[in-house]
Amino acid sequence: MKTTKRNKVYLDKIDRTKEYDLAAGVNLVKECATAKFDETVEVSVNLGVDPKYADQMVRGTVTLPHGTGKSIKVLVLAQGPKAEEATEAGADLVGFEEYIQKLKDGWADVDVIITTPDNMGEVGKLGRVLGPRGLMPNPKTGTVTMDVKQAVEESKAGKIELRTDKYGVIHSVVGKASFDAAALSENITVLVKRLIAMKPAGAKGQYFQKMVVSSTMGPGIKIDKATLGVSFVRS
Repeated sequence: MKTTKRNKVYLDKIDRTKEYDLAAGVNLVKECATAKFDETVEVSVNLGVDPKYADQMVRGTVTLPHGTGKSIKVLVLAQGPKAEEATEAGADLVGFEEYIQKLKDGWADVDVIITTPDNMGEVGKLGRVLGPRGLMPNPKTGTVTMDVKQAVEESKAGKIELRTDKYGVIHSVVGKASFDAAALSENITVLVKRLIAMKPAGAKGQYFQKMVVSSTMGPGIKIDKATLGVSFVRS
């Protein structure tokens, strides 16, 4: 297969067999993010779990200290005082019946949907529509709550959901290529600490196996987990 100019640059910069320390890896990701747009930086973490077993599922949230660099569009499905609370907290869209119908019709131009427990009777009927899109409100992720104000503020600040895919891999945004290296490194460290804290009871053997950092158009950079500055033994 022909090597493109872009890939040749990557091959000259990166040793694909090497695991880089976090600081060096982040700097390489930034150097390789040469697209004409601000590339998203992501991590992929292989965990020693089998998600088909309930006691090995990893699912939760983390609030990145420097956000994701993306403007998060929040919809709150609420009525009355809770709708007013959502509006005051900065939710982009607030309402109930009109948005329930729009969602049923296939509309989903939002990043996060928040609702209150008393509304889950209606919202729960949207599971087949919202579930595959990762938009279904869930108490475990803080999107089904009576504290609408806090949920909205956390979502706007960069709170993201972490969930293993069927192979036991976590994929997560950690910022933009325009972030400085220190901010990206701190976001990654906070995310890793959260994953360690979320280690499920059923996980056996080595839990945190490997991590790769990449940008939208760039190559994956393997990171030496010993340089992440965290303990891999959950207290």
